[in-house]
Amino acid sequence: MKKGLQKCSILLFMIIALFLTACSNEGADNQESEEEAKEEQPVVEPEPSEEPPEPEYQNTYPLTGVGTNEPVNNRIVGVMVNNHTKARPQSGLSKADIVYELLAEGPITRFLAFFHSEKPEVAGPVRSAREYYADLAQGMGAIYIYHGAAHHIEDIIMNKDLDLIRGAIHDDDRYLFKRESFRAAPHDSYLIYPNVYEAAEQKGIDINQDYEPYPFLSKDEVSQISGEEASRVHIVYHEGLEEVTYEYDEVNEQYVRYSDGEKTVELETEEPVVLDNIFVVETGHRVIDSAHRRAIDLESGGRGYLVQKGKVQEVEWKNVDGRILPFKNGEKVKFVPGKTWVNVVPETPGIDQSVQFN
Repeated sequence: MKKGLQKCSILLFMIIALFLTACSNEGADNQESEEEAKEEQPVVEPEPSEEPPEPEYQNTYPLTGVGTNEPVNNRIVGVMVNNHTKARPQSGLSKADIVYELLAEGPITRFLAFFHSEKPEVAGPVRSAREYYADLAQGMGAIYIYHGAAHHIEDIIMNKDLDLIRGAIHDDDRYLFKRESFRAAPHDSYLIYPNVYEAAEQKGIDINQDYEPYPFLSKDEVSQISGEEASRVHIVYHEGLEEVTYEYDEVNEQYVRYSDGEKTVELETEEPVVLDNIFVVETGHRVIDSAHRRAIDLESGGRGYLVQKGKVQEVEWKNVDGRILPFKNGEKVKFVPGKTWVNVVPETPGIDQSVQFN
């Protein structure tokens, strides 16, 4: 009896062992088959992701080359902005499309800020006029806004074919101009910008005009800009008093502006002034009175530098229908879409002595 049970147990054990071995072999075969299938399956390379298409716009702002679906026939407004040390930081400069910086009296520079694509709440401090700033405003087809001028200069400006808004007439009316208590005169006059067009209409000034756009680079052309390295641009109008520096921000691919080592920012928000084009031009300056006011030649053309995307190239400048534009080999040089600052320096001591690139 016991021998029969032992024989049954041995037989059962052998059957189970054979079954497990078969299952194990089948699993191995299946695994090998799966691995072979994987090896035989072709490798599919991922398709490169396509860049999203550039948005299409109905219009382009003529002073920045930036696309928009808004109308672009609003009038350009040119505002005289004070750059005395007691007037800094200023208000509104970050919103300007183009800013000209020229010597006004002695070693002090002054800005003519052209607004079109953006409109600040406040601009200023607003300062007095000069004939050559008025010529620039006229060439731009702008409404020229200033606060005060010497009598002989105002007589000249009033006889130009130029639409004017004079701060002296609106002094402290709290509608178009206001005096701020935190600044002392003559650094305390501010333009209430949102009221400019309404005030202009009341004076019979057209507030709409179509403009020929500045020449701008395409996206592909921007990527091909060449020239010497210019991560830093330093311009000396007067050593230790009027020194301008532009530092290139490689992340945002724009230049940040400094006056006498201090970052140029908005008074209210401390937002820095950044720009895409620096256009430096050399021309004749002549002192014409005891207050060291000047006559500046903005007609004859001459040497210049155009700085974009961390590069600088030497150019010529020409006055084309009132606009100061860069040329190379007889052809217009295009701007990078965005904001532009134009620094006008005297031919004595000259652009090579006044301007440094690093």
